[in-house]
Amino acid sequence: MGLEVGDIVPDFIAKNDLGEDFNSKEWIGHKPIVIYFYPKNFTPGCIKEACDFRDSYADFIELGVEVIGVSSDSINSHKRFKDRYKLPFPFLSDSNGALKKIFGIKTTLLGILPGRETFVIDQEGIVRLKFNSMNASRHLQKAISTVKKLMHS
Repeated sequence: MGLEVGDIVPDFIAKNDLGEDFNSKEWIGHKPIVIYFYPKNFTPGCIKEACDFRDSYADFIELGVEVIGVSSDSINSHKRFKDRYKLPFPFLSDSNGALKKIFGIKTTLLGILPGRETFVIDQEGIVRLKFNSMNASRHLQKAISTVKKLMHS
């Protein structure tokens, strides 16, 4: 099923890139959040998308918004990915697919490759954007324009 625009994000716990529990209750519902799901660390499109969010991270922080990346990669892979590309935001490891199931992330490419989807969640914990495109370069612009609309409404 998965989440749609207007849905409230349910509570979840996942491991972050430091190997610590990330409890959604401590983040979601307190400030706006961009959560983006991507297929795999160190692949060209995923590097581009992560670096796009990195390059605009200060803009998100200035607006009071946190960015979180999610893939099925291991905690150690996330650490290496963050270090190599100087990525300042947290990453969650979804190695068991629980977050993909909660958010309703579809697989693509013959059902093998996890999808690329971006969610903007407002400070009330409500999904305001669900954007699905394998074109990595489109996610940042969709997220930032949605966040700016939220801030001015």
